Amino acid sequence: MASLNAFRWIREGIVFVKRTVYTRVWGMDLDPTCTFSLSAHFDRTYPRGVHVGAETYIAFNVRILTHDMTRGLYLHTRIGRHCFIGGNSLIMPGVTIGDGSIVGAGSVVTKNVPAGTMVAGNPAKVLREDIVVGPYGRLPSADATKQRLVEEGAFS
Repeated sequence: MASLNAFRWIREGIVFVKRTVYTRVWGMDLDPTCTFSLSAHFDRTYPRGVHVGAETYIAFNVRILTHDMTRGLYLHTRIGRHCFIGGNSLIMPGVTIGDGSIVGAGSVVTKNVPAGTMVAGNPAKVLREDIVVGPYGRLPSADATKQRLVEEGAFS
């Protein structure tokens, strides 16, 4: 039976086109190596305020805001390199998420997140500090677990 990974090139092509439109038409600052779910939402009210670093992954239904209409604010929202932003998270305007950070699913990030930090909750609170991640916010232990399962024959 064929895997859905056989169609991965279609998704990657769509993400490439969306990233190109976001950067060239809307003026967002998205690194060419960042990737995102097709359902992620980048604020187009102040698109020049969206900044996403290299090898960062933004999961499904994430909303990255750069404006606050009630206070008349238009702010730059920055996500660093090697970050992972979990599904259904909300990144508020003016927030900076440091390099190598992980935002848990469903989090509401209202304050800056230091580099190498794992946060989660509403509002997001620090769970772990000084974490080490690889590209796209992947923990090294995830690769070790996968390798162990492959060796045990779980992926045959």
